[in-house]
Parts: sequence; structure tokens; C-alpha cells
Amino acid sequence: MQKTEDRTWINRLNKSYVGGQWVNGQSGRDYDIKDPYDDSTLSTVSLATDEQIHEAFETARVAQKKWAKTTAEERKTVLTKALNYLEKEKENILQLIMRETGGTRLKAEVEFGFGINDIKDAITMVNEVYTPREYSSVTPNKVNRVYRLPLGVITSITPFNFPFNMATRTIFPAIALGNSVVHKPDVQVGLIGGQLFAKAFEEAGLPAGVFNSLLTDLEESGDAFITNPNVDFISFTGSNAAGRHIKETTASSMKQLALELGGNNPLVLLNDADVDYAVDIATFGKFMHNGQICAITNRIIANKTIYDEFVEKYAERVNSLKVGDPKDPDTIIGPVINEKQADKIMGIVEKAKEEGLKTVVEGERNGNVISPYVFVNVPNSSTLASTEVFGPVAQVIPAEDDEEAIRIANDTDFGLSAAIITDDLEKGERLALDIESGTTHVNDMPAVLESNVPFGGMKNSGIGRFGHDWAIEELTTTKWVSVQKEKMEYPF
Repeated sequence: MQKTEDRTWINRLNKSYVGGQWVNGQSGRDYDIKDPYDDSTLSTVSLATDEQIHEAFETARVAQKKWAKTTAEERKTVLTKALNYLEKEKENILQLIMRETGGTRLKAEVEFGFGINDIKDAITMVNEVYTPREYSSVTPNKVNRVYRLPLGVITSITPFNFPFNMATRTIFPAIALGNSVVHKPDVQVGLIGGQLFAKAFEEAGLPAGVFNSLLTDLEESGDAFITNPNVDFISFTGSNAAGRHIKETTASSMKQLALELGGNNPLVLLNDADVDYAVDIATFGKFMHNGQICAITNRIIANKTIYDEFVEKYAERVNSLKVGDPKDPDTIIGPVINEKQADKIMGIVEKAKEEGLKTVVEGERNGNVISPYVFVNVPNSSTLASTEVFGPVAQVIPAEDDEEAIRIANDTDFGLSAAIITDDLEKGERLALDIESGTTHVNDMPAVLESNVPFGGMKNSGIGRFGHDWAIEELTTTKWVSVQKEKMEYPF
């Protein structure tokens, strides 16, 4: 794809989308969306204001009332056209994922695939509203019917790391189920994380106001996306601090929430683990997208019987990973999202060294690119082990036995995802139930996503679930309608 063609395509997406119109932000402030690798500017956008956010919610409320009355076939047609647009633009989308997020070609392909699967799954949800289930009644000649109805206006707030996929898992189910959406992508990745979907819906003929996406930042928006009186549900993926703020700010309202707040995810290697296979999983499951995934491996916990062998082979593998320009198809480790994040990661590394922790792989920083670090013999009580690194820094924690490995896995305030590596599948599944996390995978990495199963966390990793049945539950309201077929006599 030629640079000039890419620029033309990008320039179709660099405005906010409100009420079916592409509009400039009215804040008087501009934001440069940059390529994290070389700091080049992809596009300059004007940031939307609080007033424009309010307008989007007002528009979404009106539009939702009409959209809720459409037939399942009408919703399916629009969503299918949007899907077709995104599939047609696949190469442009892959390039934009790489350029906005700093992801490799592999990361872009994985993220695109996850997102497309979410959309296909959402299309199957269109019949879930207004289709009643009948229940028996103790009253003669009474029919009980229970309906799922659209919930209303959905706020969607998504992060920088997997912006395409993090958006599809809320936006498309919400619209399939007759809701409207006001979306706030992280402006760093605002094109791939929000405005791309506005373009897809525009091409698909979605009625104006059903989907709105605003390019803005916290300085302009404040709490407008969560406190607006038109908001019925808030879907948020991001930091624990921001999630707590949302929960506290909305506590006195009846707004419903799904908050996915990251984790301190363990990869547990039991004493019978295949070490070579564990190295495969620990490498991909830690360094995919430079560790910038909410469900990525954060702590590797290895039984002492295999610890030394694992560390030796893991260090050799990690040292072989190619670091550099994510646009090079051989690159595994590219840039983290921005300079601030790179500073944060290097601060974590320096703190670990100050506490006496040792590395077997010593990385280095070059701009926003950080080559991998591997710390060993890490105490679970250390600052490093209690920190969600969100970068290419691995740590290996020794455990005396399998029971202690599970105890260490649970010794955290978070509980998003986990994994266990073992040759004893029955034991692995039994211990999976003992790990305090929303998901646990046996003989796979913690960062696994599928559209038809629940994804979400325990403890400080959040509330609510994403995934087919659970999305339907979250994004609809339940209504009981009874029909008395024959007149009754009442006692007074």
C-alpha cells in the first residue's frame, strides 16, 4: 500500500462522528496521533468538548428509541454491511493497527481476527430481543412471557493496546441488541479504535445517532461519558484507578457497569510440565505486543524441580527475539505506545534492580523500543511481582512445590486470567478451579480470547463479563409480561 493512499484513507477518519455527521472538535485544541516507533504524525485531530459529548448522548437517546423498534433482519443487514466493509479494508486496517499501536504484523493479524470474530458473533444476537420465553403459571389460564429488551444508551470506553478488538466486543453486540452507543476510544489510537467503526457504520447505512464516536481527552471530557443522565450502561477497559473512579462516581446512580481493569496474571509451571512447551508458551504469552495486553503473562511461577532448566532455555529463547521496527515482518518486539509508558517500564526495571533482583536477559531502551528483560528468583513479595508491568519485562518466581505455586498465583489483589502447564490434564483442570481468576487455561497462555465464552475478572480485575451469553445479559433488560386469557373473579 502506497503512503499517499494510506494518508487519503486515514484522512477520512480524523474527525469525531456525532449524529451521523463528521465534525471537528470545538475545543480549540489539536492532538497529533503518532506512530510510536518513529514519532511521525499520522494525523492531527481537533478534540471534542463536553458540550459535543452531551450532544452525542442526546442524539443517541433519540436514535435508540427508533433503532430499538427495528426488526432483527434490519439490524442484521446493517451489521453485515459494516462487517463486509471492514473485511474489504483489511489491509488498510492492518497497516493502521501497526502504525497507531506500534504493533507487529502478527499482532495486527491477531487483533483483526479477534475483532472480526466478535462482529460475526454479535450478528447472531439480533434475535435475542423481543423473542419471548414462556414460563408456567400457578394461575389458571395465565401465560407468562419473559422478554429481553434493549437496555438503552451504552457508553463504551476503550484503551490503547488492542483498540480494534476492545471496541468490537462492546459496540457490535450493543447495536445488534437494539441499543445505541457513545464511544470514546483512547485518542492515541482514535482512528483504529473508534472512527474506523463510524466509517463502517456510515457505509452500512446505520441510522444517524445510533453510533457516535468522539475524539477527545480527559482534559476536555472529564466525567461526561459516565455521568451523563442518558447513560444506561458503561463498558470500560483500562486501569484499576480509572475503573475505581468510575465505580465511585456512579455509585449513587443506577447505571450498570462492566469494568475490565487489568491483572497480575500467573503462568504456573507444575513439576511435570513439558519444559520446551512451557518456554514456547512463556515466550509468546509474555512478549506478544511487547507485553501490552491486559491478560498477558505477568508472573511466571515455576516448580523448583524444573526451574533451572526452564530459566536456561527461556533466556536463550528470549535473547533470540528480533527487536526493532514493527513494520519489518520478522520483528517480534517493537515500541511501546509512547514515551511516558516507556519511562514507566524503565522505572519498574530500575526499582527491581534497586531491590536486588537479578536478570538473565538484560534489555535496553532505544526511544520507545525496549528489548526484553528477564528477572529470576523473584520473590512474590517484591515490588516487581506486585506490579502489572505492561511491557517486555518477564519475571520468574520459584515455588517449592505445586501447592505453593498455586498459593503464589493467588497471592495478588488481581484475578483476571491465569494458566497452568502440566502433563496431567485432570490435575490441571482441578487446580484451575483453585486459582482466583476469571479465566484459567490449561496448557495455554493466560491471554486467550474467544467470542462465545465469558471474559472478565475477579477481585480488583473488575466486574462484569464480555462474551456472547454474558454480553446479552449485560446489554439487555428483562421484562415479564403476563397475559390472562380468561377473566378471573377477585375476592373484593
